Amino acid sequence: MNLGNLLIVAVYLGSLFGNGKPKQATNQDAQTPPPAETTQAPATAASAQGAADGYVIGASDILTITVWKEPTLSGNVLVRPDGMISLSLLGDLPASGLTPLQLADQISTKLKKFIQDPNVSVVIYQIHSKVVYLLGEVQKKGPVEMTPGMTLLEAVASGGGLTDFANTKKIYILRKSGGAQQRIFVHYKEALKGDGAYNVALQPGDTIVVP
Repeated sequence: MNLGNLLIVAVYLGSLFGNGKPKQATNQDAQTPPPAETTQAPATAASAQGAADGYVIGASDILTITVWKEPTLSGNVLVRPDGMISLSLLGDLPASGLTPLQLADQISTKLKKFIQDPNVSVVIYQIHSKVVYLLGEVQKKGPVEMTPGMTLLEAVASGGGLTDFANTKKIYILRKSGGAQQRIFVHYKEALKGDGAYNVALQPGDTIVVP
């Protein structure tokens, strides 16, 4: 093949694959190292639990306590009948009567003697200290363990719902207030329709009576 034919082939290949020049690197094309991984402490009890922060811990509740980067200090603990919990390094601590955030702050303060800037979260794992009661025409009568913010409809659902003989117009809640017993009549059908004003928020010890 003579020189002229070689030039023609070169031009033809160039038209197929571009001009053959490597792309000029720009500032944007230059390789940049991936962003460094950041290790953040777990969310505090306030952000992790939201509305449950207002829950008051009681005896027999089970808590999940997490101390960041300290697995030996983390885990589930039972609130004893005397209201105390037991933790490594700290021994016995009062928990009953405190909110999760208050208990987390107390643990964090005491751990400062052993750990620099401890980050502690407390989560309610199981609730056993607070119950409401179901009586009358419900599928399952008796105590129902409360969840934070439990409402009338949630409690009835936990009891399996109403029987076919329930009189929904005469359902009421018995509640102790100031040493006296208060009777609160509810509008069950309106609550079922989604009107939150009628879906009464319960308090520990409430008794829902379904005639």
